[in-house]
Amino acid sequence: MSGESPFSPVIRRMASSDLDRIIEIDIKVLGKERPDYWKMKIGLVEKRSQFSALVAELDGKVVGFIIGGASRWEYGVPENIGWIDTIGVDPDYQRKGIAKILFKEMTKHLKEAGIDTVITFVTRRDWLMLKFFSRLGFQKGDMVNLELDI
Repeated sequence: MSGESPFSPVIRRMASSDLDRIIEIDIKVLGKERPDYWKMKIGLVEKRSQFSALVAELDGKVVGFIIGGASRWEYGVPENIGWIDTIGVDPDYQRKGIAKILFKEMTKHLKEAGIDTVITFVTRRDWLMLKFFSRLGFQKGDMVNLELDI
């Protein structure tokens, strides 16, 4: 698997050995450390077949990752629905097409799993993410996000 960027990252399945680098990228993007969250997330990816997780490597260094999956009827969501859970790209490598390459490879995996619709959640005020997903072809869907402060 490889991409279409001038950087030509290698796209491969995420491995537990990628954990430290994923944590580093997450810290650079969000500004906080969440190692327990990422250990749990990678553990789920390794144990559950409905999850798909990929990384992008340049010169042997993980520079981005994506995690998604297939619904399989969770919460009444039909089995033909897939989702993008997380996309992370090292800020030093952003705006170079890496997230787009990861997304295209992920959608290929999801199609092979029988998925024909992909969803994701984006904060309505996050204009950069909304613009990114819009460029990928996303639009408002039929599902409604419900929220309750407790």
